[in-house]
Amino acid sequence: MTSESPTLGALIRGLRSRKGWTLKEMSANSGIPVSTLSKVEHGQLTLSYDKLYQLSQKLGMRMSELFAEEDKGAETPVTARRSIGDLASAVRVETPNYDYHYLCAELRRKRMIPVIARIRAKSVKQFGQLVHHSGEEFTYVLKGAVVLHSEFYDPVVLREGQSIYFDSSMGHAYLAPEGCDEAEVLTVMSSEDEEQMQAIMSSHVHENTHTPAQAATDGAPAVAAKSVKPRKRSRQDG
Repeated sequence: MTSESPTLGALIRGLRSRKGWTLKEMSANSGIPVSTLSKVEHGQLTLSYDKLYQLSQKLGMRMSELFAEEDKGAETPVTARRSIGDLASAVRVETPNYDYHYLCAELRRKRMIPVIARIRAKSVKQFGQLVHHSGEEFTYVLKGAVVLHSEFYDPVVLREGQSIYFDSSMGHAYLAPEGCDEAEVLTVMSSEDEEQMQAIMSSHVHENTHTPAQAATDGAPAVAAKSVKPRKRSRQDG
């Protein structure tokens, strides 16, 4: 029985993974636009011979090396990454609807973004447009209760101790129900797209925020563990 042949997208993604590059870094090193690389990796586009040759030349590789699969027999290296977080050291961002506390913000290239969020919005009208972002999301109610509105389901009430896991590319909004002034939840957002992971956090940070060194991440704005004043609310705010 023969093994399934790898796709060009899988090979390019594997090459990028071995180098530890984001799509943006791969684009900068290869001269191929981020959007093109992303489509290739997701099997939505292929590269002509001249583009593959350009890629190999820019990366200082032979063409044959581009098509070399990763050694699946090799053990995955143990990175020994760890980060201990608390609210005092969290990156805090305030928006009209939520207070976000981004935990373990110093870790680079995270595949998960853990957040403690305090929810204030009471209605969909007050909240505005539903939020969409790629990946998946898990939320556990720590205090009070929340009403989760989503694009394809009826609203659901989650009470203290209850949780939900859903596709976050589906429009969604967390609201505080009547009688609950403020709810607190633990939310973990996850995505295979490293660029999107940074965009989730970046979208909530004021563009003029000053960033301290201790909260630096790859391509993601970092802010002090103090509140960031809310900017004028837009339709994209969550």
